[in-house]
Amino acid sequence: MAVKHMLTTSLLLGVFAIAGTAMVALTFDNTEVRIADNEYQALLQSLHALVPPASHDNDIASDTVEVTSIALLGSHKSNTVYLARMKSVPIAAVITTIAPDGYNGAIKLLVAINYDGTISGARVLSHRETPGLGDSIEAERSSWINSFRGLSLLMPDGLGWRVKKDGGIFDQFTGATVTPRAVVKAVHNALLYFEQHRDQLFKRGDAAPTAMQADNDGQ
Repeated sequence: MAVKHMLTTSLLLGVFAIAGTAMVALTFDNTEVRIADNEYQALLQSLHALVPPASHDNDIASDTVEVTSIALLGSHKSNTVYLARMKSVPIAAVITTIAPDGYNGAIKLLVAINYDGTISGARVLSHRETPGLGDSIEAERSSWINSFRGLSLLMPDGLGWRVKKDGGIFDQFTGATVTPRAVVKAVHNALLYFEQHRDQLFKRGDAAPTAMQADNDGQ
């Protein structure tokens, strides 16, 4: 009887263990799906804030190309560029770029550039800058990030693409110059990348390319 009781107990424990594992796996899968959906919706919201839906008729979130440039996009990994078109005519590109020299590490950005080379807008996707100081780069914290709108490589000139402390036109934050300096540099570099690769970004057929390497730009 003792042996039978032990076997029954072991069987029940095994069943509970299997059921518990299945529940954990199901919960994890559901949570993973929700996280992925939330991230997609946040991305879509940012893309539409930078390039209004009325300005293009394609699915900007899926019309993408992967590019790589350590020198201009701040990472040896591929960065996604989202393309906006109207009746197949290029409208704008939203470049994912990295400012590697933030005060507390890398700052990930979206920089939207109209086909004519002017900036439609910029948004910070992620950062680890100091709360109350460096986090003023967030659109929710201040309007500073909107100061890039309408600018280009020609307005201001190269020297103007600096914070005021360094002789440029962009405000720095009280007690935090490193953060805005890093973002200004990253946005400027995104403009340089776009100027050098604009036609390549939009030159694609019915099938999207898997990746595009930036050639000979110092990366």
